[in-house]
Amino acid sequence: MFSKEVGIDLGTANLLIYVKGEGVVIDEPSVVAIDADTKKCLAAGSEAKEMLGRTPGRVIAIRPLKDGVIADFEVTEIMLEFFLKKLNIKGMFKRPSILICCPSNITSVERNAIRDAAYRAGAKKVFIEEEPKVAAIGAGLDISKPSGCMVLDIGGGTTDVAVLSLGEIVSSTSLKVAGDTLDRDIIKYLKEEKKLLVGDRTAEEVKKKVGTAWKGSRHDVMEVSGRDLVTGLPHTINLTSEEIEASIRENLQNIVRAAKTVLEQTPPELSSDIVVRGIVLTGGGALLHGIDELMRNELHVPVYVAENALRCVAEGTGIMLENLHLAK
Repeated sequence: MFSKEVGIDLGTANLLIYVKGEGVVIDEPSVVAIDADTKKCLAAGSEAKEMLGRTPGRVIAIRPLKDGVIADFEVTEIMLEFFLKKLNIKGMFKRPSILICCPSNITSVERNAIRDAAYRAGAKKVFIEEEPKVAAIGAGLDISKPSGCMVLDIGGGTTDVAVLSLGEIVSSTSLKVAGDTLDRDIIKYLKEEKKLLVGDRTAEEVKKKVGTAWKGSRHDVMEVSGRDLVTGLPHTINLTSEEIEASIRENLQNIVRAAKTVLEQTPPELSSDIVVRGIVLTGGGALLHGIDELMRNELHVPVYVAENALRCVAEGTGIMLENLHLAK
């Protein structure tokens, strides 16, 4: 009858839930479909993501998190409740202890909103940890020693850059430029240059299939369909990796600049550690083709993509749940 301990990576794009002793049990998109009239949850996760941009008037598919923070409090609560109910870990005597991750520089108001949403979804205790720290642990870095580790966590809504030592963040920054921003860049490029209107899902697919961060490292072509802005009719065009690289270049440079800023603020002793140990990339954005190459060339230090980049934060919460006395 003991209460379960649960780790939640409440991401803008994906929600991952780790249950102590069971591992990552839920890995679903952070999307909820609700009935506009009754506010009842019709679907959440992959099923709701399928509905994005395709729903009739009465059904609304919403992504309740924007740029790493809660944009729609009520819907976030509905989503958390939906998934916790699915796990069947709530009961009269067994409300779970929950560890939730948040971007490193959110305000105390936003932090409290996350805490409240977890309590109202049925948590007994709520711990909040900073995402880059948890991502570093999940990527297998030992952050407890007095040597520097650097993590670049590129998620859906935010990119977190942090240098860690002795189990704490030494210097960090968080910017609202991440996977979703790159999708919007692709939509904007297609609209302005090709006069083609496409949705978020198509843009994301293009980024995954032909996108690259490093010029000239990929030469793929993909057919993209959408609405022609001139005729208003459905239309298909061919898109190349070179075009996608050009459309997302500016925002990738913003991420590079953020990494440089953090390195500039890092004490020299830790900087020398980073030159040896390199930077670890985590989050969905780390899977963008050529991003490690771009960072390596811009920052002149070794750069590695974490093996389990997408699940680093969720698995990090798992390790922290095993050592909850450290989180406390």
